[in-house]
Amino acid sequence: MNAPQIETLLHENRRFAPSPEFAAQAVATPELYERAAEDRLGFWAEQARALHWHTKFEQVLDWTNAPFARWFADGRINVAYNCLDRHVLAGHGDRVALHWEGEPGDSRSITYAELTAEVKRAANLLTALGIRQGDRVAIYLPMIPEAVIAMLAVARIGAVHSVVFGGFSSDSLRSRIEDAQAKLVITADGGYRKGSVFPLKPAVDTALARGGESVKRVLVVKRGGNEIDWTEGRDLWWHEELAQVDADHEAKGFEAENPLFILYTSGTTGKPKGILHTSGGYLTQASFTHRAVFDLHPETDVFWCTADIGWVTGHSYVVYGPLANGATQVMYEGTPDTPHPGRWWEIIEKYKVSILYTAPTAIRSFMKIGREHPQRFDLSSLRVLGSVGEPINPEAWIWYRDIIGGGKTPVVDTWWQTETGAIMISALPGITEAKPGSAQTPIPGIAIDVLDDNGKHVGNGNGGLLVATEPWPAMLRGIWGDPERFIETYWEKFDFEGTPQRRMYFAGDGARLDEDGDIWLLGRVDDVMNVSGHRLSTAEIESALVSHPIVAEAAVVGASDETTGQAVVAFVILRAKQSEAQTNDEAAALLRAHVAEQIGAIARPKKVYIVTELPKTRSGKIMRRLLQDVAEGREVGDTTTLADTSVMSVITATVH
Repeated sequence: MNAPQIETLLHENRRFAPSPEFAAQAVATPELYERAAEDRLGFWAEQARALHWHTKFEQVLDWTNAPFARWFADGRINVAYNCLDRHVLAGHGDRVALHWEGEPGDSRSITYAELTAEVKRAANLLTALGIRQGDRVAIYLPMIPEAVIAMLAVARIGAVHSVVFGGFSSDSLRSRIEDAQAKLVITADGGYRKGSVFPLKPAVDTALARGGESVKRVLVVKRGGNEIDWTEGRDLWWHEELAQVDADHEAKGFEAENPLFILYTSGTTGKPKGILHTSGGYLTQASFTHRAVFDLHPETDVFWCTADIGWVTGHSYVVYGPLANGATQVMYEGTPDTPHPGRWWEIIEKYKVSILYTAPTAIRSFMKIGREHPQRFDLSSLRVLGSVGEPINPEAWIWYRDIIGGGKTPVVDTWWQTETGAIMISALPGITEAKPGSAQTPIPGIAIDVLDDNGKHVGNGNGGLLVATEPWPAMLRGIWGDPERFIETYWEKFDFEGTPQRRMYFAGDGARLDEDGDIWLLGRVDDVMNVSGHRLSTAEIESALVSHPIVAEAAVVGASDETTGQAVVAFVILRAKQSEAQTNDEAAALLRAHVAEQIGAIARPKKVYIVTELPKTRSGKIMRRLLQDVAEGREVGDTTTLADTSVMSVITATVH
């Protein structure tokens, strides 16, 4: 794989410094960078000691068996105790841990004392069902409190959870259960989405009918009230079983390297890729980044990360980071537009949310339907905004800050992955002069570089491959059951002189350094096109398109072209008020010219198709490979992971 010498002609000159008032009260201060630079391992040890250790660690990092790291390995810790009991013992039991909002409008507010009590009972239930340290438990639940309770109960007894996103098919569920050899599945009859109940238990039944022989029991949470089949001796009601076990449970410490969870990366083909994370290092970085990146003041803030727990963002910034920090947070079951387009803003107003962490896809969707919806609600409680999941277009960043943040709220654009476990690159809101669209700088204690194919630093103003040059606490500890694949996938690209300790982690992403040395993410290296010998980033062309006032969202792919090798093909959604202002042909011509003006004639799309929707997974990721199928005239590939499988039929008809 060659380092992308990417054309980077799209410039961003706007700057936003934190206000003096914000900086004066900020959790993160500039000396964090200085301390981390002087003694990186000492810095991480200091962050780890902010947690409760059943047995204190002496060794910070063991990298002798690189790339298999061991952090704080001689210490013993209980992840759930850190998220629950210690806050109650510190006198914060009455603080709300979760403001949960169901899609139909039902709600619960659960204090730390109440959540601790429920997790203790659930831990006893798991033990009664034969689950022991190291056993795997598959969790296939909607965004309900029981999902958090189940994860923490598994962690509390030293077992390993494998959360499977509720939007995945029965085949995806089966392959994950089989790979992890799960002994137990925790699911629900159904959950609410877009105004109706979507079934979950039937997918479990189908998965287990086709495999998953390791599963002995299925615990079922009653949520949807929908009809389900029942297998006597295997299926158990969650609420009935909980009523029969003891309420008290003492958390014991486990080795810091005890496995905490396996999370399968989305969009895998063939054998699923189970990313393994352990306990002490993961919790250290998840809690530190949650505190520093979002400027968390747990006594007063209300935090809301909109991710589903089926993704790593939900693991680190719905469950483990916020709860380890004693935060109050919002958890929402449904979609942003049900029962009306202002649902999220209504929830922010209701709970006075002060920190919002969401995806650029959601932001661009809100841009499409218009600012009048958020402007109907009081969003003045918001003081920090975060972005995650993909590079954010500068115009979406500005819209987010101006319309949602009232023109004054800091925006932190975070880069990290399932594999990294926690945030790696981000502005710190009380320190950094923010640049719209740039992730900017590694967090203190993280070593990141942009290299060419030979492992040389590319220098400011150039593009290349994003790498982590030193191990970090929350790093993946392997691919479940496949150590060779782990080395081959992440560590062989930059394996210098066969010295394991000098290996660097290649993230699979392209990036560029601007003239100030700040980092701009360019998406997966696979998302770089070669047009007449020029290597162009799809992310930059999408940014140019979204910067035009008529555009709400855009996806760009490279399509085979006899003349240029690849041609730029764009699929564009217009903003609601613009869609009738001109014909599609007029809009396409306008946008082709706009890209040429913004980036250069080489980036001018050969085709711009005006569409009403883009193919997205339930987590909001755009499936560009399907658009490439259409652009190249092929039969469209597998659409089973899409939130709406009919979208591709509409797009195909538009193109043809």
